[in-house]
Amino acid sequence: MKSVTKVVLLGLLSLLWGCTNNMKVTGTFPKPLIASLPQPVGIIYDNDFRNYVYTETSDDRGKWIIDAGAAQVDLFNTVIPELFDYVEELTAIPSADTPANVKLVLYPKIIDFQYSVPRETKFTIYEVWLKYNLSVYDAQGAMVADWILTAYGKTPTAFMQTDEDAMNAAIMVALRDLGANLSIGTRRVPEIRAWLERNTPNDPSLKAVQPIQSTDVKAPTVMSPKSAQKTPAPNGSIPIHTAQHQE
Repeated sequence: MKSVTKVVLLGLLSLLWGCTNNMKVTGTFPKPLIASLPQPVGIIYDNDFRNYVYTETSDDRGKWIIDAGAAQVDLFNTVIPELFDYVEELTAIPSADTPANVKLVLYPKIIDFQYSVPRETKFTIYEVWLKYNLSVYDAQGAMVADWILTAYGKTPTAFMQTDEDAMNAAIMVALRDLGANLSIGTRRVPEIRAWLERNTPNDPSLKAVQPIQSTDVKAPTVMSPKSAQKTPAPNGSIPIHTAQHQE
């Protein structure tokens, strides 16, 4: 009897494991075509952000374990160095006692991940909604801005070999949407725009951008860049990337 029970339990565990969609988000992101600003900035990726994994816990839904940490770090490392001339990774928010060797510090956090699958919507598409909080500090740790960014992605299941492929494609579309929002929206946030106007008063790229009223930035079309003057890297810093645009 005990042996039969063990076989049944093993069978159930095998069935449950087989129903779990375990995946790591993969893909590439295009660099935005936008003039960079002559300001050195830092960016903080905490462990929760860098190692973000979404785990579906509802008993009413299929089991998903989605590792998106590396993909979202890759997105920010692709987009932010095109917005500013110099970017380096930091490990903590600066303070008056330990100021940063950059002018601004960005601190992104993912605060919501939602999805829908064809079984739930009766449509043959996967949909993904992302929400991020982006806090910005000056070199002494005083908050400059704090706003919410949202993104959306969907993909048809047609031509997708597996559920994981379809979910990955939808997440990548959402992350690219987030990248577009970052590219155009960052310098349009009123508090950041005001800081840039005080600290980069003669930059022509600011004059062409109108401030937004809402901090929930949606993605307009990205325009081609004009060349921008570069800022030397702070002494002793190792950049993630220094943006280089052609005339």
